[in-house]
Amino acid sequence: MKRRLSFILVLIILASTLLAACSSQPKSEVLTSSDTPSSSGKDTFVIGLEAGYAPFNWTQMDDSNGAVAMKDSAEFAGGYDVEIAKKIAEGLGKELVIVKTEWDGLLPALTSGVIDAIIAGMSPTAERAESIDFTDNYYKSDLVMVVKKGGAYENATSLKDFKGAKITAQLNTFHYSVIDQIEGVKKETAMDNFPAMRVALETGIIDGYVSEKPEAISASSANPNFAFVEFEYGFETSDDDTAIAVGLQKGSELVEKINEVLSGISEQERQSIMDAAIKNQPAAQ
Repeated sequence: MKRRLSFILVLIILASTLLAACSSQPKSEVLTSSDTPSSSGKDTFVIGLEAGYAPFNWTQMDDSNGAVAMKDSAEFAGGYDVEIAKKIAEGLGKELVIVKTEWDGLLPALTSGVIDAIIAGMSPTAERAESIDFTDNYYKSDLVMVVKKGGAYENATSLKDFKGAKITAQLNTFHYSVIDQIEGVKKETAMDNFPAMRVALETGIIDGYVSEKPEAISASSANPNFAFVEFEYGFETSDDDTAIAVGLQKGSELVEKINEVLSGISEQERQSIMDAAIKNQPAAQ
């Protein structure tokens, strides 16, 4: 009887040991193919944008007008940048993935490999080119001033007319630096995004903000209380300051490939895409 009990006890110990060994196997050994991460995202083209800079990019709640679902979100991104990104992804033979990213987080996300590219209305300035590479330009515009319609600055014609005005622009953009060219201006604290500046203008916190013409058209189309001032002799800028390009990691092999795709988009088609973006932007943007 004792021998039988001893034998049973040995079997129990052996079974327990085997179960413990199985449960202690590294997780990587029991992952299925569907659990493993994709091989460096070879089949995807992951881009970052803030989805708050209409008509270049914005947020909406459905896929109307060609909007694309954003990663880990119930929201969709639409706009000029999205349409250009779709063409690039198609040209690369990859699936487009959009990651909504705050403006200040775009460069870190790119350099750390979280995203493959920045397609967010970003200008290829010399300062940015020190840390990332840029493609050829995919849009070019002029700087204007967005103001209140019927306000003191709607009929301004030169920078001098904004002496004493409370002016701002988006944080960490060359838009903010050019405000210094206005003599006697009251340069207000830079703001994180364009929706915030539109609210500040609407409520009288500021008298105007510096923007590119497409965004100004977008703002005045979305809000009848807004207008914008174009200058015959306005801000002094470089060609790179007023251009828009795709940002990529230093030494990226995608630069040449994307340039090839961009070369196939005519100026007429680019303008048509922008016109549609301005028309299709959500009213709240």
